[in-house]
Amino acid sequence: MKPVRELMNQNKFLKGLFSAIPCGVLIVDRERRVLIINRVIERIFGVSDADVTGKSGGEVLRCVHVDDSPGGCGFGDHCRACLVRKTALDAIGGQQINRNRTDMELLVKGKPRNLTLLVSAAPFDHETERLAVVLVEDITELSTLRARLKTEHSFAGIISQDDRMLELFETIKEIADVNIPVLIQGESGTGKELVASAIHNEGQRSSEPFVPVNCGALPEGLLESELFGHVKGAFTGAIRDKKGRFELAHRGTLFLDEIGDMPKSVQVKLLRVLQEGTFERVGGERTLSADVRLISATNCDLKREVGSGNFRDDLYYRVNVVPVFLPSLKERKQDIPLLTEHFLKIAGEEGQKNGGISRDALAIMIDYAWPGNIRELQSAIRFAIVKSRGRMIQPGHLPLELKSDENRNHSRGPKRKLNGPNVSRALIQSGGNKAKAARVLGVGRATLYRFLADRPDLIPS
Repeated sequence: MKPVRELMNQNKFLKGLFSAIPCGVLIVDRERRVLIINRVIERIFGVSDADVTGKSGGEVLRCVHVDDSPGGCGFGDHCRACLVRKTALDAIGGQQINRNRTDMELLVKGKPRNLTLLVSAAPFDHETERLAVVLVEDITELSTLRARLKTEHSFAGIISQDDRMLELFETIKEIADVNIPVLIQGESGTGKELVASAIHNEGQRSSEPFVPVNCGALPEGLLESELFGHVKGAFTGAIRDKKGRFELAHRGTLFLDEIGDMPKSVQVKLLRVLQEGTFERVGGERTLSADVRLISATNCDLKREVGSGNFRDDLYYRVNVVPVFLPSLKERKQDIPLLTEHFLKIAGEEGQKNGGISRDALAIMIDYAWPGNIRELQSAIRFAIVKSRGRMIQPGHLPLELKSDENRNHSRGPKRKLNGPNVSRALIQSGGNKAKAARVLGVGRATLYRFLADRPDLIPS
């Protein structure tokens, strides 16, 4: 039988094609012995074609676990989970093309590195032998970039590129699996329930219920019944037994929104549940228990409410184990273009035709104080879409309060302090357009120009 290497050397087309493929290529036999590699494999892993002939794939790719087993590549505990090995063997055993993404620790230029590889394999017959051509593509940088972009612009449905929000994303990841109470603090409309939902969905309880309760929307008697349930005949209108939110949230998460508005009498009962894990339904005598992760939220200064006697200090320390602070929209103005684009996209997906937003209209939105925060921003965009009748949104299509000189001047206040990472990110987002970058940052062009005069290294080449 003529060796594959000899066949490759005799056929200039095959040899040229083999060399021109921009990812790593290996041809292996049934025993996973490497018959030939291309120059990309040589360059990435620091090996030569002549030296690897007959060696295993793990030896060629410089897998750090090759020496862990006396039998070498293919015989260690790690080998059973190796997707490179599996992809090659699956291809040799069948006619299908296999394509897998895998993370591997490999020696690159003598140093261990964690690489993300995209591995493909296809079988072919050469004379009487079944072989497989294996393609290995290093997508480590691409995967890292995608993860970074996803983190910087969106996390669990929260849209932001503000540094404080990016820190919040990391906090959510850290506390998601830890069963301790969290208190989310921020102005109305900043997305506190969205953050609570993100904590739930990122944790081990994500497959269980997420049950929200607005403590400020219900009177005292109804709130107690809503939380703990009631038995038939407990009060007028209680015509049957009813489970409370604690029972409904069993094994999941209970979200108490506006907990600062909770009446003192209900605070006492909530404290008992948190201390003892038990409660009774209104009018009932049977003691119940529920396994619940508690997340609370408030738009008031809860510590001040404790000082005023409106909120129990013992309950405060029970619910405020991990404090989370959400900045207002006027404190994260660089997110306004991003959020605007997001809400316009949602409107389009819901069938509301729109032509985007003009620079002048966006400048007005950046200059506005947004006392209603993100909720007000979304309402303003919905209003503008209706007014613009599907065309590009212009200043005249915005709600009147956005265009009021009083509201615009009130929104100015101290400008957001510029820093290198924020400016660099804005310049990249704007394609190097400084005027657009200034709008993204929520500052005037002159302010940005003065900053860049001292930091010319941030200007894209």
